[in-house]
Amino acid sequence: MQNTATPTHCPYCALQCGMNLAPAADGTVEVTERADFPVNRGALCGKGRTAPALLSSRVRLTSPLVRSGDGTLVPASWEEALGRIAGNLARTRAEHGADALGVFGGGGLTNEKAYTLGKFARVVLGTSQIDYNGRFCMSSAAAAGVKAFGLDRGLPFPLEDIPRTGCVILVGSNPAETMPPSLRYFTELRENGGTLIVVDPRRTKTAEQADLHLAPRPGTDLALALGMLHLVVAEGRVDEEYVEERTAGWEDARAAAMAHWPEYVERITGVSVPDLREAVRLFCAPEAAMVLTARGPEQQAKGTDTVGAWINLCLATGRAGRPRSGYGCLTGQGNGQGGREHGQKADQLPGYRKLTDPAARRHVAEVWGVDPDSLPGPGRSAYELLDALGTDIRSLLLMGSNPVVSAPRAAHVEERLRSLDFLAVCDVVLSETAALADVVLPVTQWAEETGTTTSLEGRVLLRRRAVSPPDGVRSDLEVLHELADRLGVEKGFPTEPEEVFEELRRASAGGPADYSGIDYRRLAEENGVFWPCPAPNDTDGTTGTTGTGTTGTGTTGTGTTGAAVRHPGTPRLFLDRFATDDGRARFVPVSHRPSAEEPDDEYPVLLTTGRVVAQYQSGAQTRRVDELNAAAPGPFVEVHPRLAARLGAAEGDPVAVVSRRGRAVAPARITTGIRPDTVFMPFHWPGEGRANTLTNPALDPTSRMPEFKVCAVRVEAVTEAGTTTGTP
Repeated sequence: MQNTATPTHCPYCALQCGMNLAPAADGTVEVTERADFPVNRGALCGKGRTAPALLSSRVRLTSPLVRSGDGTLVPASWEEALGRIAGNLARTRAEHGADALGVFGGGGLTNEKAYTLGKFARVVLGTSQIDYNGRFCMSSAAAAGVKAFGLDRGLPFPLEDIPRTGCVILVGSNPAETMPPSLRYFTELRENGGTLIVVDPRRTKTAEQADLHLAPRPGTDLALALGMLHLVVAEGRVDEEYVEERTAGWEDARAAAMAHWPEYVERITGVSVPDLREAVRLFCAPEAAMVLTARGPEQQAKGTDTVGAWINLCLATGRAGRPRSGYGCLTGQGNGQGGREHGQKADQLPGYRKLTDPAARRHVAEVWGVDPDSLPGPGRSAYELLDALGTDIRSLLLMGSNPVVSAPRAAHVEERLRSLDFLAVCDVVLSETAALADVVLPVTQWAEETGTTTSLEGRVLLRRRAVSPPDGVRSDLEVLHELADRLGVEKGFPTEPEEVFEELRRASAGGPADYSGIDYRRLAEENGVFWPCPAPNDTDGTTGTTGTGTTGTGTTGTGTTGAAVRHPGTPRLFLDRFATDDGRARFVPVSHRPSAEEPDDEYPVLLTTGRVVAQYQSGAQTRRVDELNAAAPGPFVEVHPRLAARLGAAEGDPVAVVSRRGRAVAPARITTGIRPDTVFMPFHWPGEGRANTLTNPALDPTSRMPEFKVCAVRVEAVTEAGTTTGTP
């Protein structure tokens, strides 16, 4: 262990808060404040503060495990474990073809690991069947951003701009619990005279801070945005000059919005016409304003259209590509942004290039030293990949994900995982998914390895190794190197993260997410660098211009002839032009449609899901931290008092929530902070309280995002005898 504190970043959410890790007197590791990092300025939530607990050998894997003849997982050598994986992958490919091999990654993997995993799937295995759990996070916002702006980056501006704008509409996000250090930006916004509008069917801790809380029926955010745009037009609030100069497609989008008059929207959403008008007034009054979305509007089978409607509202009012204004997505997972940029997504190559683009294939193939024609085409999206396990896909390599808890229709996904011929999992802990595997490999985690992540701001960051991993643990890069070697590819899979990043720079060069001007030294010196950041052109000494090229970022590099000057990075996108061929943003006409599953007589209530402050994602890590478990020990069902009265349920009584896909049981938490027609469950736990047993895998046609945020259920009281009594 090093004797001094090591500056690094939190392993959890996409804020990637800065922290220092220092050796403690008792031999453990402690977190100390790192005030120099501008995003959190030293502040940490409970998850970040307790993150070193995961470094303990008491809670994590330290030896490979293999499935024995009696069906149990037993310790094994690395040689045996790697041999089993390579042998089974090779056998599956020989018997069933390359696409019978699946690879499933995670939004917590570093850029280096995500890049290498995508390269491994396509070059070593030759399979198209790779995707990752980030598909379940921000894919709808990404698809809508590409349609409208030509480019997806979670936030096209830094968080520091939020307190300086005039109004923020926060749609389906609860940062007070999901990323607490970010709440200060919204507090400062209001202290500076700005206003905060929160759109959420629950009265969350974030909604309690708002100047206006709109509580629409789950699944109706699209209608709400269209109703607001209707009022913008009807009240003469359209920025006609901006629309004329910087956009295209307004007439069709306008016509679609005008079909959503306020009274109609009130009937759909439950949000009153006066509140709709007040929201429009607050949003349009200041010179600058923003719309920020999160999983609420995005995790729907119409998530891309829903986000598109909020973007249309920004464009019509001139609130995109201007200082302190714009649309942004609050990315959830730690490297959810970088994870989808560099090749572990079914349709992506490094640099956010499209796998179907011949030029992109040629560029990346040249970096990889392979024939472009050898690269497979796009494969299945995340849920579709999981649904095909045991049939079309016979063997799966999984890294950094726990779909037994986190996937929609989770009981079905668990069944598909069990049906595989072979499953290998690389993880820090024995997750519920790892417990099903034929081989489990113990791998290093955040504080035990160096690597980069990309935050929700598009800021590329350097996580530094602060401690040595336990004996018996190897890095994911070492695993992929060893497997590639055993499968006949001896070169091209380095184990040193910086060497991988240097290759990633070349692979991303010229792409939408251009990292070529970034290196480890810069990241250490500058507290991160915003992409796109092209490399200097060494022939003429200039960095090139990103303000007029395909990225359309509005930042122009400078240089002096004869001396290459490095690009400064791009904190703010689209100030000069958007990343479309003509530099104009695109309105996309959208119309409200019902959720994939609406309530009926058998399932009369709506279920929505989300997170709590003390747990994270599937809980595989946080459920192993005593302090966090004490704060959030298990699942619950938020129930409005009216519904509780019909059930005859008191606070803490077990209630069953039943959908067409299964049944979950958890204690009732009775609150007026939720709509009477809706119940809420957090999704961090396995077992009988697993919320994702219930959720609907209906997919957005563009993003392939499942509809986590709304499905039809019935709620039943559970008696001591275990029987249930439902409610009308």
